[in-house]
Amino acid sequence: MRRNWRYLAVGAVLLAGANAAPAQANSGEPLAGSPGLGDPYYPMDGNGGYHADHYDVTISYDPPSHQLIGSTRIDAVASQALRSFDLDYSGPQVSKVTVNNLPAWFDRTDEHELVVTPLIPLLPGLPFTVQVQYAGAVTGTDGEGWVFSPSGGAFVAGEPHSAASWYPLNDTPLDKATFTLHATVPQEWEVMSNGDKVSDTVQGANRTVSWEMRQPVIGYLTTIAIDRFEFLEQRRANGTPLLSAFAPDAVKAEDVESRLPEILDFQEQLYGPYPFDTAGGIYVDTDLQFSLETQSRPIYAPWTDLDTVVHEITHQWWGDSMSVKQWSDVCLNECFASYTADYLWPERKEGKDVDAQYRETVAKYHDDPRFWEIALQNPGKGSEFTSVYYRGPLFLHALRRTMGDDAYFPAVRDFVMAHTYGNASMPEFRTFMQTRTSHDLTGFFTAWLDRTDRPADEFLYPGNLRA
Repeated sequence: MRRNWRYLAVGAVLLAGANAAPAQANSGEPLAGSPGLGDPYYPMDGNGGYHADHYDVTISYDPPSHQLIGSTRIDAVASQALRSFDLDYSGPQVSKVTVNNLPAWFDRTDEHELVVTPLIPLLPGLPFTVQVQYAGAVTGTDGEGWVFSPSGGAFVAGEPHSAASWYPLNDTPLDKATFTLHATVPQEWEVMSNGDKVSDTVQGANRTVSWEMRQPVIGYLTTIAIDRFEFLEQRRANGTPLLSAFAPDAVKAEDVESRLPEILDFQEQLYGPYPFDTAGGIYVDTDLQFSLETQSRPIYAPWTDLDTVVHEITHQWWGDSMSVKQWSDVCLNECFASYTADYLWPERKEGKDVDAQYRETVAKYHDDPRFWEIALQNPGKGSEFTSVYYRGPLFLHALRRTMGDDAYFPAVRDFVMAHTYGNASMPEFRTFMQTRTSHDLTGFFTAWLDRTDRPADEFLYPGNLRA
């Protein structure tokens, strides 16, 4: 995610029925999957008792009325015996749920819990399929789900939550799955999503578009965007197809997006092979205070510039392919995306003196306690998208100068590649980086990541930053 800092200040069982479920899944029932996984910031996110393998989402959407009709199939594997389990879902009314093609009881509780009780309990280690049907009008948000566009179109964006607004899922970074979307809209509208467009068919008054994300993805990194798009098709030298879309008042961004092949080449030099089959961008013309790294095809707000594109493409490695284990690990996502866009691109592509840039920034905020008061590791719920943007690049530049380029760059590349399509944590990053240098990094990491005041000069000005 790239915030628009012009708006944000630093520091800142037979017949399904809604009332028919005999029980809610909870951790006190040994044969019920837990309704949350206990993330320190969002403890009710995700669900226990199973792992999702694939989501197949079929929807129809009518832009004028905002009416959505959906049917989502979830292929999963039980990790324990289950009499009931939860899905995360906050969208329109559910009309029917089946498990292994048999009707299931269901209930909706709390903000986003869909509790499912199969007719026949599920056995551990065995695959099962859930089908959920739902329909109703969607509601616009300020970036936690559906967002309505000036043209009458709409898109889904939000971190850490958005997917549950349009399909049921296990909404946690710890349970990645592949993803397919089939979307039907009036024929004059276009549909964009993640991965490859595998079909686009007009029949009568309707258009149906199918998208397929073959690499595993987290919920908030999936999206659907419906608008009267114009398209830019490109291809990298290695053959990777690039498809980008521009809402009616976003076409001016085509010049920036035309540099995507160059940006991908640059990122591969730093972090290894691009981890997905295709790439691109979705440029909206809706007032949005962030751009978002939706997998393979970020959502870009109207204020997007080259720096923002570099930031979101960095996330395809740091955040998308390799994802956090808990939201307290968010520095792995945002510190690296910000450092790459704000320091490495200007240094390597534009010849900028980033040591001078670092010193100027430190001097500007040296005596401002507000700049240092939010920790980079475990910044706290509600503060996770703050200091990682403005202190994160300083931390990584100081780490680079402490270790030296010959150690730092291979280490970060090896770390992100070792976690391709998986998850990692900040403690794991700290341990790994220590193995790649003879410098004792204990004090450095404590000063930069754990403390909420300015690092001591030995950690603030390492290496040639002392000059």
